[in-house]
Amino acid sequence: MEIKVTIGKLIEASTQVIALGVFEGTERLEGELCDFDQVLGGVISGMLSRGEFKGKPGEINMIYSLGKLPAEKIVLFGLGKGESFTPSVLRRVIGELVRFLREKKVINMAVSAAIGALSEDKTAQMITEGAILGDYAFDKYLTKDQKPGRLENLVITVPEGRSVDMVRSGVARGKILAEMTNFARDMVNEPANVMTPAGMAEAADEIAGRYGLDLVVLEEPQLRDLGMGALLGVAQGSNQPPKFIVLSYKGKDEDSVDVALVGKGITFDSGGISLKPADKMDEMKTDMAGGAAVIAAIGAIAELKPKINVTALVPAVENMPSGSSIRPGDILKTMSGKTVEIISTDAEGRLILADGLGYARLVLHAARIIDVATLTGACVVALGKVCTGAFSNDSELVGQVIKAGEEAGEYIWQLPIYDEYKKQNKSNIADIKNTGGRDAGAITAALFLAEFADDTPWVHLDIAGTSTSDGNSGSEAKGATGVPVRTLVNFVLGLV
Repeated sequence: MEIKVTIGKLIEASTQVIALGVFEGTERLEGELCDFDQVLGGVISGMLSRGEFKGKPGEINMIYSLGKLPAEKIVLFGLGKGESFTPSVLRRVIGELVRFLREKKVINMAVSAAIGALSEDKTAQMITEGAILGDYAFDKYLTKDQKPGRLENLVITVPEGRSVDMVRSGVARGKILAEMTNFARDMVNEPANVMTPAGMAEAADEIAGRYGLDLVVLEEPQLRDLGMGALLGVAQGSNQPPKFIVLSYKGKDEDSVDVALVGKGITFDSGGISLKPADKMDEMKTDMAGGAAVIAAIGAIAELKPKINVTALVPAVENMPSGSSIRPGDILKTMSGKTVEIISTDAEGRLILADGLGYARLVLHAARIIDVATLTGACVVALGKVCTGAFSNDSELVGQVIKAGEEAGEYIWQLPIYDEYKKQNKSNIADIKNTGGRDAGAITAALFLAEFADDTPWVHLDIAGTSTSDGNSGSEAKGATGVPVRTLVNFVLGLV
């Protein structure tokens, strides 16, 4: 999608469609809306007075200009009530609008950078994010005649007296965040026979080459030397060799790592010996969404160039049943030296993350750690597909992450990790067992990880519910969502 910024009146835009935002409850038309209404002979005011268009969020109505304007059509899109209008609302409604226009075979659209009371840069960023995210579809494997249309050109007009530089800045930032979110979406939507552990390493190599990042991919012999027995234990049931991806951005001339982003990279999760039911097992190709998110996030961070050092870590393995798989009752030794009794081989994500967290703490000596994982169905039961679950040993750090999520439109809710829950993870024959049972499953999984974060400030984000969408809605497309790429980027930028 090509996005252009032009100075002038929206009413003069020569394009297929001009998009006009309308707030719910609008009775008197002002500014550009009034100009359009006069040229069109009162069509817009008539629709509002008759209740044919109310301005509710996501509401869309198309009007033909009949040669009265340079544009072929005018599209009204609802912004909701003015008091409830936020940047995230604008992102969502633009996403919905772009998807609507795609179905109408529209490839060119113009919209104004003056919407509500938002600043020009924030408005431009949200329009850009919404358009790119809403236009997304994973159509790589469709035959040519099945592929959906695309919005090819988006023009954002800047009225006289408004800052063009701010609009261009907002477009640039929105483009980076949205395109990297879509990069993560593509990774997660790929089938597991393509997005293998080696496939994840190739994706990291693409990002490293694009932005000049340092990339190290640790192979099985190196993992053994590091003592990553938990990661290797999960990997041993598969023919796919494990990879441990270390992707580093250095924004300042120091060796310290200010933030380590650790992403779960289970490229297919059969459950291992504790085999999952066949129903919906195809969706287990998405169990590497956390790894995809941290790879994409560090790409966006590198393009935005903050003065901070960030490293993304992705333990990437496949969890399969075979004669060489780990069994319930086995004991594994982690990189940190702690031993783990295996109760369920389907609680494998926390095992590879244990070694990922160990590497972040013992090798990188990271000042802060954020891990991202499609970790537990229990978190989906608790929060559904609306909120990501957050768990932390540091109240200030988790507050910063939640705030970054609000700005990104990616909701995060903190759950407790009280010491009283720890007894559920207690093992009689090892330091800890890998599942604490059904009750408080998301919490006991987080407490398992906390053992390996130790005293390093740490946040665990359980994206089991939010990593995928069941349908098209707002700026979300069916399939992978790319959560929490924009949250991680906002968080890192907020530290500078």
